[in-house]
Amino acid sequence: MIIDRLYEEVGKKGNVCVGLDTHLDYIPDGIKEKYQDINHIIFEFNKMIIDKTLDIVPIYKLQIAYYEAYGIEGLMAYKRTLEYIKDKKALSIGDIKRGDISSTAEMYGKAHFEGDFEADFITLNPYMGFDSITPYLKYIESGKKGIFVLLRTSNPGAKDIQYLEINSQLATSYHPDTDSINSTNQRTHLYCHVGDKLKKIATKYTGSCGYSSIGAVVGGTHIDEAREIRDRYKNMFFLIPGYGHQGGRGKDVALYLNQGNGGIVNSSRGIITAYKKHEDGEENFDKYAREAVLAMKEDIESERKI
Repeated sequence: MIIDRLYEEVGKKGNVCVGLDTHLDYIPDGIKEKYQDINHIIFEFNKMIIDKTLDIVPIYKLQIAYYEAYGIEGLMAYKRTLEYIKDKKALSIGDIKRGDISSTAEMYGKAHFEGDFEADFITLNPYMGFDSITPYLKYIESGKKGIFVLLRTSNPGAKDIQYLEINSQLATSYHPDTDSINSTNQRTHLYCHVGDKLKKIATKYTGSCGYSSIGAVVGGTHIDEAREIRDRYKNMFFLIPGYGHQGGRGKDVALYLNQGNGGIVNSSRGIITAYKKHEDGEENFDKYAREAVLAMKEDIESERKI
């Protein structure tokens, strides 16, 4: 299963996920001058970052908005980058955060799991309801694809909705033999209700590593409930945003790991624009991206004693 492959890659290379959120402002002038069209400019920048970090990075995440913003040329760069990652036998996440239902979700699945924008994992938003997840399950069942579902995100506004307290029966004991739930109501956050429901679905797609190909996005900037979330969802693999520019540190994100695995920690600008801190950065942007990955990896590994 795809989750077993990711688990193995994390074991070999560490937890750092490089976010290729490639804005033209992030790209050195030398590349912009060498290539005339946006497609080639973005792709060549991404390609050099990938080549320089491939041996120390288990997976790459592309936020599609950065490519959609540049129209057809940007989407061509998105497509080519995903294909290049696949050619290098590396793993990819299409960060698309889709959250629709029925035939619309089926078309999103076709586009991002089969079509020109095919990735190994994609991100989904469940807050329209769990029928927004169902159309993707056939890809999970194949063992070749995985999803990361938004659970509790890293932005301050997460508390506007995800932290609402509700009465939930899903937080009580579930009996799989009878498919019954003890009916004592319990006050819980909305994101826990979502997580408990997701956990029930995810157990059907567990790999030999003990984790499911249905994972969760858990922001690394909210650390108060970190141990509770890790304990509550032991068999769920986490995509952890928020490191670096959003304030997350190694000791924060390490709380969401399980003996050094069970999660990947994303950083985008902190890696791909690291060169801007150096006088010779533009000529060696890929070198400084690698150094940023190594520094981030060391920061996480020094704290992941849990």
